[in-house]
Amino acid sequence: MALTAVLGLIVALVGACPAAAKEEGAARVEWGACPEDVPADPPQLQCATVPVPLDYADPEGAQIEIMISRLASANPDKRRGVLLLNPGGPGGSGLGLSKLLVSQGIAQTVLDSYDLIGMDTRGVGHSTPVSCGFTTDQPYFGNIPPYAVDDAAVEAQATIARGVAEQCAAKDHDGHLSQLTTANYARDLDRIRAALGEEKASFLGYSYGTALGAAYASMFPDTTDRIVLDSNIGDTFLDHDGMRRYGRGMEETFQDFAKWAAARNDSYGLGSTPQEVRATYLRLAEQLDKTPALGIDGGLFRFSTFASLYNESSYGMAAQTWQSLLEPGTAPPQEKPAPGPVPTDNNWSVFLAVTCNDVEWPEDVQTYQRAAAEDRQSYPLYGGAAANIMPCAFWQSGPTEPPVQVSDQGPSNILVVQNQRDPVTPLRGAELINEKFGARSRLVSVDGSGHGAFVLGKNPCALNVTTNFLVNGTMPEQDVACAARTSG
Repeated sequence: MALTAVLGLIVALVGACPAAAKEEGAARVEWGACPEDVPADPPQLQCATVPVPLDYADPEGAQIEIMISRLASANPDKRRGVLLLNPGGPGGSGLGLSKLLVSQGIAQTVLDSYDLIGMDTRGVGHSTPVSCGFTTDQPYFGNIPPYAVDDAAVEAQATIARGVAEQCAAKDHDGHLSQLTTANYARDLDRIRAALGEEKASFLGYSYGTALGAAYASMFPDTTDRIVLDSNIGDTFLDHDGMRRYGRGMEETFQDFAKWAAARNDSYGLGSTPQEVRATYLRLAEQLDKTPALGIDGGLFRFSTFASLYNESSYGMAAQTWQSLLEPGTAPPQEKPAPGPVPTDNNWSVFLAVTCNDVEWPEDVQTYQRAAAEDRQSYPLYGGAAANIMPCAFWQSGPTEPPVQVSDQGPSNILVVQNQRDPVTPLRGAELINEKFGARSRLVSVDGSGHGAFVLGKNPCALNVTTNFLVNGTMPEQDVACAARTSG
């Protein structure tokens, strides 16, 4: 999602006003201008770096720098503390997330209550970035494997996945990739809290950020304040089972697109009922498996449709693409990218490192072949992609410590927020994490579609419950089911 500019909103930055004396040995934060590529219009965002150990098993050894940003509260009388932010990934830059939330209408009471602290987590962007050296001319196209139509397709992808794992290992000259883990990210969060002079810190994380937030609340229950987990993976890590839930998420969310397209059949001609739209998708996918058109094969068609379900604003472009594929002579083919580095190299590299380092992945190709065959039947829209083999099967560093266990011991300070239909993090993930936290959490499920509920989803119930929790500490007495928002 693009970080849009904030128009007509004046929020003055105030000087550093720590809530407590800095902990012994904590780094000193010196705020200054942010890098030019960080959204700062109007220029109220400040940035700083915080040193952390590369390897927490050797805390006095090599240090790396984490860049953080601050959108400070302009109301010291109402300021509660800091709200640490994570946009997901792993691998997403979070330095400009506060500006996005402002542009999307986050409540002024939240802005008054907290300094919003964005960051590039270790390995990302301005925080000692890593690279596997991905280029546009190699057959690797991102973090989700392509749809596998049969066992041979899984076998072919295994060759590519092995090559990617070897490539990443060869590029890791300084050993940084092996230190990219959710546990280390959580440790970094607590170091940032201490450097800011705060006794406790609140946290808002989206998507993968929910895994990080769950780890943070589990590892540091005494120094975490109010935790919001939005669009949930279901644990502190993403494993093969978690990836396979993408297939379920697409099945559940596709129905909203199908209804939308059916209501506009006179314009796009994709089907007059949701069932007809689904049949058009399956027919197009199978057709493109055999004969790509406009530079799009069956795998890319399925992936692009999956991605369009993240937000209803993408439906129109998806429908237009389908229409072009149904009438191939009406649109020019997509141009191939020029040879060179992939612009998302850093994001892809971090995603793989964290995902592969957090937990053991199956190593035999047959496991993925069985899973893909099962999910092609159970989730025919996308299961053959989500269950396909990843470089994690051949990752050379592997987990350096067990994954963080979700702890139900600690304060009841965790709000789990979730759209009921989400293509990448389906409702089941929120139910799982809520069950694991027990009495520590409450689930706010939203009758809505897409990725991101609080602020981004525009549902008034979810906005009110979450804002009230962050500002006033009001935890619902029981789980909340928010009705669908009315149009307008």
